[in-house]
Amino acid sequence: MNDQVRHVPVLLERADELLGPALAGDEPVVFIDATLGLGGHSEHFLRAYSNLRLIGLDRDPDALALTTRRLAPFADRVTLVHTRYDGIAGAVAQAGLGLPVRGVLFDLGVSSMQLDEADRGFAYSVDAPLDMRMNPTQGRTAADILNTYSHGELARILKVYGEERFAGKIASEVLRRRDKEPFTTSAPLVELIYAAIPAAARRTGGHPAKRTFQALRIEVNSELDSLRAAVPAALDALAPGGRVVFMSYQSLEDRVVKQELTARTTSRTPVGLPVELPGMGPEFRLLTRGAERASEEEIARNPRSAPVRMRAAERIAPDDSVRVENAARTPHQSVQGERQ
Repeated sequence: MNDQVRHVPVLLERADELLGPALAGDEPVVFIDATLGLGGHSEHFLRAYSNLRLIGLDRDPDALALTTRRLAPFADRVTLVHTRYDGIAGAVAQAGLGLPVRGVLFDLGVSSMQLDEADRGFAYSVDAPLDMRMNPTQGRTAADILNTYSHGELARILKVYGEERFAGKIASEVLRRRDKEPFTTSAPLVELIYAAIPAAARRTGGHPAKRTFQALRIEVNSELDSLRAAVPAALDALAPGGRVVFMSYQSLEDRVVKQELTARTTSRTPVGLPVELPGMGPEFRLLTRGAERASEEEIARNPRSAPVRMRAAERIAPDDSVRVENAARTPHQSVQGERQ
């Protein structure tokens, strides 16, 4: 299948609405696509803003190879870097552009290409090797985890990363079956999950294997640890007036993003003082009210947008920090005074 046909960028128009004001103009500026994938978002922004210099990050060498070809018409404005998204600072230094970073985009989770290629092991709908590595050249696989983790370790990642109610039962069944035959492909794992989860519970909440596969993928790729480092790195990279957009696909990702944005959009001046202390005001202002969701029209056009949660913020100059009167300011309010 043609890569450009099969890849429909999620919430592309809304991402442009949020990032466009920071990117528009004649001045050369940097846009960082921290989760490049097949480059659908990046291609759009390169076409829409001729002043843009793209730094694209991806840990998957196959994605980088495909996107290099896709973005060939813009080669003189593109720097692609093989790294995880927590490598933003290093990627900016490697690019050596010396230009202000005015936009950053995160489209988190597994990419369309990784889901569509059965031999990567991300999809529970086909029998495939239990790999799940976003960078297939290094690190442990999902099979390694299933065959070597203790019961407690398995139950923990299934409960924490998959929010799986039956984590203990699934972990017990994994240990029982791997003693007879190690796990190598996804079909036996899916069959195990069906057996471990009660029939009544299987009828709600989507495919019974969804939570286990999510948990394994997060563990294999250290996704949440990487994201906890990447979010502050992205915010720190932005110049005043620069904007960032995060698209998360499950609550654990969104929680990491929300916590960091809450900290960066909240005054650090002690409650009780009538004016903002120098250097203690909010660093960012929110551009979205809470987490935005895809419209019905967007979901009909691109079903993979159904779970997305979008948050965006803009970096403000220190002298633009809002001075909030003591009576109006509380410790848990953003600069606009709205609870996040």
